[in-house]
Amino acid sequence: MTEQIPVTVLTGYLGAGKTTLLNRVLSENHGKKFAVIVNEFGEIGIDSDLVVGADEEVFEMNNGCICCTVRGDLIRIIGGLLKRKGKFDAILVETTGLADPAPVAQTFFADEDVKRRTKLDSVLTVVDAKHVLQRLEDSPEAADQIAFADVLLLNKVDAVTPDELAAVERKLRAINPFVKIHRTERCAISLDKILDQGSFDLNRIVALKPEFLGDDHHHDHGEMKHYHDENMDSVSLSTAKPLDPGKFNTWINDVLMSKGPTILRAKGILNLADADARYVFQAVHMMSEGAFAGPWPAKDKRNSRLVFIGRELDAEALKLGFASCQMA
Repeated sequence: MTEQIPVTVLTGYLGAGKTTLLNRVLSENHGKKFAVIVNEFGEIGIDSDLVVGADEEVFEMNNGCICCTVRGDLIRIIGGLLKRKGKFDAILVETTGLADPAPVAQTFFADEDVKRRTKLDSVLTVVDAKHVLQRLEDSPEAADQIAFADVLLLNKVDAVTPDELAAVERKLRAINPFVKIHRTERCAISLDKILDQGSFDLNRIVALKPEFLGDDHHHDHGEMKHYHDENMDSVSLSTAKPLDPGKFNTWINDVLMSKGPTILRAKGILNLADADARYVFQAVHMMSEGAFAGPWPAKDKRNSRLVFIGRELDAEALKLGFASCQMA
């Protein structure tokens, strides 16, 4: 099988620092070869002396990276990249102008050729520590971007007090309890901490523990945690009882078909009856996939955990439905 190239989807509200991060990827001597897909060059202001050669959509950078514009179709752009000579370490797709990262993420579920050659590695959201609370009040898109993230770059932390920073982090955790958060100034962070993280990859999603249910992940068997925010809901479910595979598939498919538009993300590590390996499940709106991903560690006691993030989630109905999938 062809080795899959990891793809990171980069999102974040205007002014959060995406431009700064992209320019670092394209200009630093990090020794990696990245392909960066952006909407328009005018928006990110790449210095002309960084550009080695260009055709209409692909610009080659001095450090070996290349930069593309998404004037055309994303699948076509990626197809063109994959035909180029030379291997990429990773692809970074910026979603400026797209309020919801889901359409970009779904590209890597939906197109068979793209799915075969690439893997959606993580969704990275850049957040402005100084202004994010205001953005959450006046823009539902800001909440979408935070809820969708696997990794958050909490940027401009030098512009707020320690108490303000703690309040911001509490708010971010209320929206997305299992996200990994990095604090930065001017997006200064080692790229190996934010790229190729495997946090959207089914085979490595289990590495999310203990962040999988946020900081407070020690809870009783069969418990539900419900984080409510006026812009977003998060429901975390767990049980020590094995799940009936048929019942779970029927239930989760019903949930996604009926409530998919309001569910941004769902992730689970599940103990299916009569299976020795962990079953890893995730969904983006109505699109889902699952696979077995290695044996259970003895210490884990095979507890199933499932998280939903979205709007107007019926926490009690999700709890009852999840409970109905448990073996007697």
